[in-house]
Amino acid sequence: MRTPAQNAELALLLEVCGTPKPGNVDRHRDLEDLRFEHFLAGAVGAQDGIRMAGHGGAVGAAFERAVSGMAAQRGGNTQFGALLLLVPLVRAAREDLSQPVVEGVVEETTVADAAAFYRAFDHVDVFVDDPPDDLEALDVRRGADAIPTLEERGVTLYDVMDGSVPGDDVAREWIRGFERSFRAAESIATGEGPLPGRAAETFLELLAERPDTLVVKRHGEVVAKEVTERAADLRDRAAFETDREAIEEFADELVDRGVNPGTTADVTAAGLFIALERDVVEL
Repeated sequence: MRTPAQNAELALLLEVCGTPKPGNVDRHRDLEDLRFEHFLAGAVGAQDGIRMAGHGGAVGAAFERAVSGMAAQRGGNTQFGALLLLVPLVRAAREDLSQPVVEGVVEETTVADAAAFYRAFDHVDVFVDDPPDDLEALDVRRGADAIPTLEERGVTLYDVMDGSVPGDDVAREWIRGFERSFRAAESIATGEGPLPGRAAETFLELLAERPDTLVVKRHGEVVAKEVTERAADLRDRAAFETDREAIEEFADELVDRGVNPGTTADVTAAGLFIALERDVVEL
């Protein structure tokens, strides 16, 4: 019987093994400075922090520990966003892995959790947008230097996530009860074949559903919308059954263009964890 922490590590490993996932690292594709094995090492390195959450540790401290361990490989940021979803999910699994329980976990986060979240940015380089002028003092890229302002203003980690919506779909999961993560779990559970393949199909479904916010940040709304429309066209043609080659070509093209729908991969990893933890997939 696997623990929630073990299922979370397994979810990270299965997510990166899924192929093809257009624009993302998978077992057949590397990015210029980020390789498949970096993700494997990141998943293993994050285990101490994930285990902290499984033992009831504070969400912020567990997340910071997970990111610190993840970053102990030479590729850089591999699973920051995925861990931000998985840590509260693992914490919720101590009681019941349901939307109401995980909502309670994130809503009860504290200023100390927010401080730990900011310290996590000292461990790894994460791509984020410039904040509004009135929030410059709370720019996450300041890392620990922003903590005095957090404490002065009484900002909790949930407040940080709330302020990041609608521009960040990982934060949106926190605020919307992890709705896409739970839907992704249902898609994975009802799919057929090996789990990495189901994860790749679910990734395409999620990408077809709404523009990836990491793509929006890096390449703009026009490119993000184009990627989503092409994913929707492939999905509507039942491409995994009838046109696998077209998805492979799309995946290669996005890698060549440097278009990386990483947020969609984060939600896929969360869906895998929920499916594994609920024991709705055979493994």
